[in-house]
Amino acid sequence: MPALANLVRHKYFQPGAVAGIMMLSLFVMPYVLGAFWITNFTQMAVFAIVTASAGMLYGRVGLVSLGQVAPYGIGCWIFMRLAYATILPTPVLLLIAGLGAMLIGILIGLPALRVSGLYLALVTLMLAAAVEIILFQLKFPNGGTGFSGVAKDLSSIKPVRRPGFAASDASYFQFAAVVAFCMFMLAWSMLRSKPGRAWASIRQSEPAALSAGIDVTRYKIVAFALAAFMAGVAGGLFAGSVQSSIGVDQFSRQASLFLMAVVLMGGIESLWGGLLAAFFAKIMLDFLVQNMVGHQFWNDFSLSLFGFGLMVNLIQSTKAMEKKGLLG
Repeated sequence: MPALANLVRHKYFQPGAVAGIMMLSLFVMPYVLGAFWITNFTQMAVFAIVTASAGMLYGRVGLVSLGQVAPYGIGCWIFMRLAYATILPTPVLLLIAGLGAMLIGILIGLPALRVSGLYLALVTLMLAAAVEIILFQLKFPNGGTGFSGVAKDLSSIKPVRRPGFAASDASYFQFAAVVAFCMFMLAWSMLRSKPGRAWASIRQSEPAALSAGIDVTRYKIVAFALAAFMAGVAGGLFAGSVQSSIGVDQFSRQASLFLMAVVLMGGIESLWGGLLAAFFAKIMLDFLVQNMVGHQFWNDFSLSLFGFGLMVNLIQSTKAMEKKGLLG
C-alpha cells in the first residue's frame, strides 16, 4: 500500500495515466471488444463529459446544480436539427451545439446569484423539468428533414449522420474518446488558471472571496457557461452515437437525479471522478443488468438509493452552510 500511495502521488502519474487511457481507447479497445461493449464504452465517453461538468460545478465551485441534463438535451437537439438540415461538418456542429447549450447554461446559472445549497438544487431541477417539457412539445426526437421537419413514426427517423472518418461504431468510439479528452483538457486548463483559483475561493467562503476582490457573480456565470458548453458538446456526441433511438427520457428529471448521484459516487474533488461516475452509470449498471438482476428492478432500486443519498447529502451541506452563516 505505501508503494501504491507513492506511485499515485508521483508527479508523472496523472499524465502517464491519461496517456495510457488514450492509447488503450484508440488502439486496443476498438479491436478487442464486441459491438455491444463498443457501444457502451462510447456512451461512457459521452457521459463522462457530462459527469465531469456537473462534478466541476459542485466540487470546485460549490454550486449544487441538478440542471445539467438541460444543456445536455439542448445540445443533442441542436446537433440533430443541424445535422438533418445542413451539410456542416460534425466538429462544427459540436461547437454550435456547445455554444447553444452554453446560452442555456447562463440562464440556468442566473438563479445561482441568489440561492445556494439545497435551494439552488431545487431551482435547477425545476429548470431541467421545464426543458424536458419543451423537448416533449417539440416532439423530440423529430427526425424529419430541414430545420422543423417531424417524422411521422419512429421508423421514419433517419440516422444522425456521422463524420466520414468515424462512420463505424469502432471509429466513432475513437472520435468520442478524442472529443472527451479535449473537453477534460479544457476543464483542467480552466481549473489551473485564474478562474479555477477564484472558484476555489468561492467554494471555501463567498464573503471571503468578495473581501479579496473576486467578482463572485462573474465567476459563477463563467462556471455555469463552461459546464453547459461541455454538456452541450456531449449532447451532440450522444446524438451521433445512438443515431435514432433517442427519447426525452434521456433528459428527464429522473436523469437529473441519477446524474448527480453517480457524480457523488465517483467523487467531486477531481476530474477523475467524472470518468469513474461514467463507468458506474454506463458500464457497471449494464453489467449488473445483463448478469445479475432484471433491468426494471435494478433501475428502480438504484434510482431510489441514489435519490435518498443525494437528498441526505444536500440537506447536510445546506445545514453546514447555515451554521457558517452563508445562508439566510
